[in-house]
Amino acid sequence: MNTINIGLSKTEIQEVVKLLNQNLADFYLLQIKTKKYHWDVVGPQFLTLHEIWQGQYEIISDNIDNCAERIRALGEYPIGTAQLFLENTTLKEHPSDLPNSTEMVQRLVINHEHIIRNLRRHIDLCSQKFHDEGTADFLTGIMEQHEEMAWMLRSFIGGKNIEPRIREERELITES
Repeated sequence: MNTINIGLSKTEIQEVVKLLNQNLADFYLLQIKTKKYHWDVVGPQFLTLHEIWQGQYEIISDNIDNCAERIRALGEYPIGTAQLFLENTTLKEHPSDLPNSTEMVQRLVINHEHIIRNLRRHIDLCSQKFHDEGTADFLTGIMEQHEEMAWMLRSFIGGKNIEPRIREERELITES
């Protein structure tokens, strides 16, 4: 394969790909959580949440594919195994845990907000440090989608405080 010559150094491309692979891992874990909650939600809000989460995991799925293709456009290969996703994600898993519907929504809000903060940092790095405005623009579009998904979920739980049992998770995610 020919050497890529798009105005970025090999080092700049490699650093951008590291960021994209972290995003890819976060998107995968968020998709798994969203899909799991889509399957497991019960109660009076079942149909509404079931439909909201179906739409959201479809958006996240598209973003996973687009992120992997962005990495390929930079001449590199995306991570693609469960082990590598778990090693590269900045999100926390909840194995063997089945929260109620409100807590499901709260956890997803926290995860979307965590991804948004990471994306803001990655956008700045791509633009300012690695001079890759294309990836910065690409990530900006994805960030806007996560902002909208988080807003929809926050609106769903309205005036309820997002604190109950997940305060420890919020503190863990904020530290990373």
